[in-house]
Amino acid sequence: MNNSLNILIIEDDKNLGLTLSEYLLEKDHHCELARNCSEAREKFNHDTQVVLMDIGLPDGDGISLAKEFRQLRKDFILLFLSAQNDPETKLSGLELGADDYITKPFDLRELMLRLKKAYLSHTTISQNSDIISIGSLRIHFKKYELIDGNGLIINLGQKECAILDLLYKKKGIVVSRDEILESIWGSETYPSNRTVDNYIVKLRKWLETDEQNAAEIKSIRSVGYQLIINNNNEG
Repeated sequence: MNNSLNILIIEDDKNLGLTLSEYLLEKDHHCELARNCSEAREKFNHDTQVVLMDIGLPDGDGISLAKEFRQLRKDFILLFLSAQNDPETKLSGLELGADDYITKPFDLRELMLRLKKAYLSHTTISQNSDIISIGSLRIHFKKYELIDGNGLIINLGQKECAILDLLYKKKGIVVSRDEILESIWGSETYPSNRTVDNYIVKLRKWLETDEQNAAEIKSIRSVGYQLIINNNNEG
C-alpha cells in the first residue's frame, strides 16, 4: 500500500492513541487523533479515508458513532479496535459495514496488514463502472447503492457491496463461502459461513424486485453461491 491515507484515530487511551498515530505517521499516513465522540465529530470530514474506532468512549460508544458517520458517508474504511471480544459486539460492528474488527491487544504489523486488505477491497470497488444494469436493476458500486425493480434506492454496506462485486465478477461461477470469507474479511477475523448467508439474504431480496427475474443468486449446497444472469439481461 503505497498511498498516503488520511486516518482518523478515535481512541480514549492516550498512550495507545499516540502510539498508533506515531506508527502510522512513520508509514507516511496523515493522522488525526480524537479522544471522544465530540472530538471525532469535529475531525471527521470529506477528506477522511480511514476511521480506526474504539468502542468504549467517555461520551458515547463507537458503534453508535460509526452508524452516524456511515449515514454521512459510506466510502471510508472503518476498522474497529476494541477490547470487547464478545461475539454480539463483533457482529454488530461487522453488520454495520465495518471492514474489520481487531481485538486489543494487537500487533501494529497486524493492523497494517488488515488496513492494506481493506484498502485493496475499497480500491477494487471504486474501479468498477459507474452503473451496471441487470434487467431493471442498477448497481452503483462507487455510491454503495442499488436501485431495485421499483426504482427505489437501497443503501449497501461495504461488505454487501464487496460480496456483490465478487459474485458479479465471477458470474456463472460457483464461489465458495470460504473464498468469500477470505476475499472479503480475511482468514483471521470473526465472521463465519452464517455471516455470509445473512448478507446474501439482502442481495436476494433486491434481485427479486425485478419482474423479469433477470438474475438470481443460487445456493450450491455445502459449497457456496453462484450469480446467474438470465437471458442476456445485462446492460
